[in-house]
Amino acid sequence: MLVFVSPGRAGAGSARVVDATTAEVVADHRPSDLAAWMANFEVSEHPRWILPAVDELYPQLLQKDIRLSRCYDLTLSEGLLLNHEGRRGSHRNPGAAWARLHGRVEPEDKPPPAKDAQPALFELDERFYSLDQLAEVYTDQQRRILASAHPDRLRLLVTSESAGALAAAEMSHCGLPWSEKVHLELLESMLGPRPLPGARPAKLADLAEKIIAAFGGRSLNPDSPPSVVKAFAREGIDIPNTRAWVLKEVDHPAVEPLLEYKELARMWTAHGWSWIESWVHDGRFRPEYVVGGVVSGRWATRGGAALQLPKALRKAVRALPGWSLVVADAAQLEPRVLAALSEDQKLAEFSRDVDLYAGLAADSFEGDRGKAKIAMLSAMYGGTSGGAGPLLAVLRKRFPQAVGHVEQAAQAGEQGRMVRSQLGRTSPYPSESWRALMERSEGTEDEMRKSRQASRDWGRFTRNFVVQASAADWALVLLVVLRRRLTALAPAAEIVFYQHDEFMVHCPASAAELVRTEVLASAKEASKLVFGDTPVQFPLEIATVDSYADAK
Repeated sequence: MLVFVSPGRAGAGSARVVDATTAEVVADHRPSDLAAWMANFEVSEHPRWILPAVDELYPQLLQKDIRLSRCYDLTLSEGLLLNHEGRRGSHRNPGAAWARLHGRVEPEDKPPPAKDAQPALFELDERFYSLDQLAEVYTDQQRRILASAHPDRLRLLVTSESAGALAAAEMSHCGLPWSEKVHLELLESMLGPRPLPGARPAKLADLAEKIIAAFGGRSLNPDSPPSVVKAFAREGIDIPNTRAWVLKEVDHPAVEPLLEYKELARMWTAHGWSWIESWVHDGRFRPEYVVGGVVSGRWATRGGAALQLPKALRKAVRALPGWSLVVADAAQLEPRVLAALSEDQKLAEFSRDVDLYAGLAADSFEGDRGKAKIAMLSAMYGGTSGGAGPLLAVLRKRFPQAVGHVEQAAQAGEQGRMVRSQLGRTSPYPSESWRALMERSEGTEDEMRKSRQASRDWGRFTRNFVVQASAADWALVLLVVLRRRLTALAPAAEIVFYQHDEFMVHCPASAAELVRTEVLASAKEASKLVFGDTPVQFPLEIATVDSYADAK
């Protein structure tokens, strides 16, 4: 059963119940309390909800302790389909899809919601949308999926993206268990007591003095890269920037305190005392996840930097008393994905081991694991520097099917063509300025060099896109399968973190072993759904811990 939902003002709205098999309308409803009506209908019928945009509606339902099991997000689906078709158009506002169907002017994309915004319940954009419009957009999207080269794969992608949006809202609502006490102790041990407004922490102030002393006492601002570059220039040392890898090549007494200053300053500005006040409440860190926020399908966050937590801060991620954190990490996911994508049987054999690189090293690189890793990363990312070329040649000879797969993707990118993930997530077209460079048949040597470089750069992007986006397909499907399994078998367990190929569940300690079993089962199911009967193994490293810091 499908239920189309059109939120209205003051908590009211309208809903249309449709038979999923016959597509016939069963009934239209106009409840004055849409949330309550949806809660009752979810319990009694378990329908698939057809929603304009999950991220605008579902968080408000969660505030009322209303959870949905299944949905279809018209906004996310439209974005996927537009990219799949190589079309441009606004999709953050779902009304744009209806406008395109009727040749009307498309409304502009809506900006993301501001942090801590408190809209009235279901007070959405007034340009949207009658139930007839919702149904028309949904029907058109289903037609486009069916017309694709692999409708089953694309349907799985669209379905998983929508379910992922439910999981993202639930994770934000639940929050990552966070010990403010541990975090504050960590800050004080690293930086000293909290400074007065406008002042540096004591440790940074001390390091700043050491840096200045190393430059002969001449004033400089260690927070300003141009100031630091000028200070080195006065010492007769030319550096292009102040990145850590550049500084590590410099022999000067200022380098050591400067590197330490940069690391601690990042902690202070990105995850210091102000961060705690903004993001940690009631023992939980609640980031705002952006589903498919990266073109490859990986998630992003809107503020809070949840996907860039420093290792030191993992100590602050702590299970509640009597609870555990079950942390799962896919081992060397992208090389395994390449083996499955390319159907390279030789490479698939090495996926049986948790350490795939060790097997490759023993087979093709005289036991040198480092060389095996460089070769594989060069194949997937297009690197040729630092001796990678000869290593890649060995890999190409040993696994021509796998290397050929990414090289074909690179060639497509160099020619300005699209490439797709396993489930159909599609790379964007290069920019108009890129195409203008490619159309240049003559010019100065520098202009032609820039044209060739731009072509190679886009080829490196598409080379990695097919692997990274397919890995994102697998991880997303695992996430939504795990969400379904936990809801049925361990409802007290909460998925609290998801990052690329890593998953974290917060659960009663007594349920940890069951959760571990369900995570492993979810990985197997995801592999079957995404890659079919592939011989490639996707092992997970799973740890049950009290603190995230103990998981690795």
